[in-house]
Amino acid sequence: MLPRSVEKVIEEFGRLPGIGPKTAARMAYHYIRSSNKDASKLADALNEMEGSIVFCEKCFNVSERNVCDICSSKLRSYDKICVVEEPLDVVAFEKAGIFEGVYFVLGGVISPADGIGAEELRFPQLKKRVEELVKLAETEIEVILATNPSLEGEATASYAQDLMKELTDAGKIKISRLAMGLPTGADLEYADRLTLKRAMEGRG
Repeated sequence: MLPRSVEKVIEEFGRLPGIGPKTAARMAYHYIRSSNKDASKLADALNEMEGSIVFCEKCFNVSERNVCDICSSKLRSYDKICVVEEPLDVVAFEKAGIFEGVYFVLGGVISPADGIGAEELRFPQLKKRVEELVKLAETEIEVILATNPSLEGEATASYAQDLMKELTDAGKIKISRLAMGLPTGADLEYADRLTLKRAMEGRG
């Protein structure tokens, strides 16, 4: 039997992705044993994050401002937009330093097994953002669908492609997918720089 306060902490840790009951319990006891007020530091950091983080109005990446640093930068190329599933995918590309355009974060993938349909994702906002870039651009916009190479990722990319068919047919945009280099079932956030570079360069 555990004190209710400890059980609650274990339950909350257990909600985190990839954390099972045993790992959650070890994490809780780490903070119980800590003599450096680590639990208070964690709580303060989480509260600060909750109070300061918003989603960028243009790309829906996490930011501390209404428009993130990438979307507001004059150094980015606005004739390329890379569509990813989650904010960590943006981090992967930015760490690799292989993409100079802007991003759009869908917020997940279509996954009927998990009860996630197209209406749960940011497809309307994606179409609006692409249309905004088309109006600003003097040349054709490239939309890079960089969803993970899984069944769900492929289904999501196909839906996005169909959504923008009218713009594609009108010659205002061209749509590309990441090329070989990313193994099936892999997550972008764990890919190394060379793998991401080859996938980006060989897209089509």
